[in-house]
Amino acid sequence: MAGVMQSLLIVLMCCICTMLTAISMSAIATNGVVPAGGSYFMISRSLGPEFGGAVGLCFYLATTFASAMYILGAIEIFLKYLVPQAAIFHAADHHGTDSASLNNMRVYGSICLSLMAVVVFVGVKYVNKLASLFLACVIISIVSIYAGAIKSISHPPEFPICMLGNRTLVSNKFDVCAKTVMQGNITVPSQLNSQCDDYFLQNNLTQIQGIPGLSSGLISDNMWSNYMYKGQILEKAKLPSENAHGGLEKISMYLTADIATSFTLLVGIFFPSATGIMAGSNRSGDLRDAQKSIPIGTILAIATTSLVYLSSVVLFGACIEGVVLRDKFGDAVNNNLVVGTLSWPSPWVIVIGSFFSTVGAGLQSLTGAPRLLQAIAKDNIIPFLRVFGHGKTNGEPTWALLLTGLIAELGILIASLDMVAPILSMFFLMCYLFVNLACAVQTLLRTPNWRPRFKYYHWTLSFLGMSMCLALMFISSWYYAIVAMGIAGMIYKYIEYQGAEKEWGDGIRGLSLSAARYALLRLEVGPPHTKTGGCEKHDGDRTSQGFLSVVVANKVREGIVHLIQSCGLGGMKHNTVVMGWPYGWRQSEDPRAWKTFINTVRCVTAAHLALMVPKNVSFYPSNHERFMDGNIDVWWIVHDGGMLMLLPFLLKQHKVWRKCKMRIFTVAQMDDNSIQMKKDLATFLYH
Repeated sequence: MAGVMQSLLIVLMCCICTMLTAISMSAIATNGVVPAGGSYFMISRSLGPEFGGAVGLCFYLATTFASAMYILGAIEIFLKYLVPQAAIFHAADHHGTDSASLNNMRVYGSICLSLMAVVVFVGVKYVNKLASLFLACVIISIVSIYAGAIKSISHPPEFPICMLGNRTLVSNKFDVCAKTVMQGNITVPSQLNSQCDDYFLQNNLTQIQGIPGLSSGLISDNMWSNYMYKGQILEKAKLPSENAHGGLEKISMYLTADIATSFTLLVGIFFPSATGIMAGSNRSGDLRDAQKSIPIGTILAIATTSLVYLSSVVLFGACIEGVVLRDKFGDAVNNNLVVGTLSWPSPWVIVIGSFFSTVGAGLQSLTGAPRLLQAIAKDNIIPFLRVFGHGKTNGEPTWALLLTGLIAELGILIASLDMVAPILSMFFLMCYLFVNLACAVQTLLRTPNWRPRFKYYHWTLSFLGMSMCLALMFISSWYYAIVAMGIAGMIYKYIEYQGAEKEWGDGIRGLSLSAARYALLRLEVGPPHTKTGGCEKHDGDRTSQGFLSVVVANKVREGIVHLIQSCGLGGMKHNTVVMGWPYGWRQSEDPRAWKTFINTVRCVTAAHLALMVPKNVSFYPSNHERFMDGNIDVWWIVHDGGMLMLLPFLLKQHKVWRKCKMRIFTVAQMDDNSIQMKKDLATFLYH
């Protein structure tokens, strides 16, 4: 329908959207350890429990129903191509065919789901072993398509299509592609008479090859779009045709479009093929090194599938007739597999590969969805899901798997998920949108805890990915997009109503703090009012912004205590106290200096604040100096809460210290395993 050019555009749009999302996800995944929960963990810790819970639960439902769709796809291949005689229900007449088919899919789908659930319950290592087998089958299938396309240059497969004029005929309406009549049991040449319609009389009946091969020059015919309205006859433009509007009274003989087609419709149909990029992150808790595996695995997987999709568009456009590509149900080719016929050495390679591909995808979805639900339940942001946070002693989500299996079984009993599938695509897109938003917000806020090891990201790429996700949602189906957003909005308000009292240092809180700080600083611009304190402190050519507060007290110790307790307002209260080292306290006969220092340390500890004590500040470099080399040495104390790791990072953000390297030192006892301590320390750096 779309032609080669617009098909490439559709594939590029979807693949660029997923690649940008993968880049944002890689940045978040390498910003510390990602435990179980994958995409939910990334969104909730970046945007807060409300957004994380709403999007995470929608993504869980989408992944669960997707497993049902994959299973139904596998059963359809099994019953239609692999073992048709295995059908339990048979139609009494033509009208009961659909009902019998759906019942067969329900029975076999339930059996397949039960077997998959048992495999997942036994352990993820068995899923990984089966995944390798399924992947090998898929790779062999893809290679067979390329091999068949190359073979078609010299030996194209025999794949005839019958045309009347330029119209495509339905293959089951005739036995021989010729103008003949039946006399008894004998086929004889037709004697054209008044009983034949005008279009049949005036046009030739020809047989063309549906797969003429790469050397046919067919790609020029398939280059541009050919969208159709419902009921339009499928025609080949370059074949001669007389009386183009005649013969419509026998339209059942011709191949017609069952629905109206458009660019936006095809985008919605293709996009589910590009989903699944979160399969690795959904199992983040089972990965040995999630920070390494998620970026490399996801980006390489998207790059590989994108290359396969793009090359397939070009190959199919160059090898296969346009009328065959637009034949949705295969009525013109007697329901034969087009890609199977093109492939080499046998169509069975494609059938078996497709079967294992859908089974593998269903198994991966059934593995990832319970872990996602378990992560949401463990955070206790949705009270009635709390029970699903428990599982086996090794952490396997037993109860979450049970609920996932029941929901997937509901999808299988529906049997036809055509109405549900568009909403699932919206849930996937919404998850990708918020992953991009989370990365963009964290990058723009420049919070100290945002220091991903993955460096190939930028906030503009995240915003572009977010915009593309939103655009694809409304291009595919604007009303389904609104429904999906409405469902997520209701979950958001429910979590907010239940009072998810979680403090994860998320980006939404960071945005609020940044906005409050900006507004307060703006209030101080201009002449100071008698009711407000000064805002800016000028020191030579340097300007440091802050809020000054003067406390009057009889004693220094009392003043410091009052200052520590009274500064700040609401969420804008300080979390760190900076106090200079008491110089000369050993030589001084006055004990007030060291007593004041000790009292301040006690007060800061009681207030649960961080304390920084700079020493020899006079030797610090000025802002005009630049260190081209050198080291920032950190002597690590185990129970410092990570502050010692954060300070050198903050120093390296300044232009004075940017070129310096950071070195970590710790003290080991004689009986300590220093090699293991070094590994643990390296791991802790990225927690």
